[in-house]
Amino acid sequence: MLFTKNIQFSRLVKANGTLREFNFRKYSDPQGGVLFSVDVCDLRNNRIAFKMQRKETAWKIVQTPLPEWVISNEHVFDQLIEEELKNAS
Repeated sequence: MLFTKNIQFSRLVKANGTLREFNFRKYSDPQGGVLFSVDVCDLRNNRIAFKMQRKETAWKIVQTPLPEWVISNEHVFDQLIEEELKNAS
């Protein structure tokens, strides 16, 4: 029996001067990789969703365009994902 652990978590991150809740969910890519889907609301309550993938030594945002306040926090998201993966193992 194969057991796959489900990882999802939320963290508050200060982005563009505002504290925002980012929701992370780990899932498997059909090509065999691992991705995290991330979503957050902007100030108008529009949902912004994007994916992060492990590239070389860090988790990187896969798609663009995204607001600058999301892109500028990419290193923070990398740290949060690494911390959660370490705690989950």
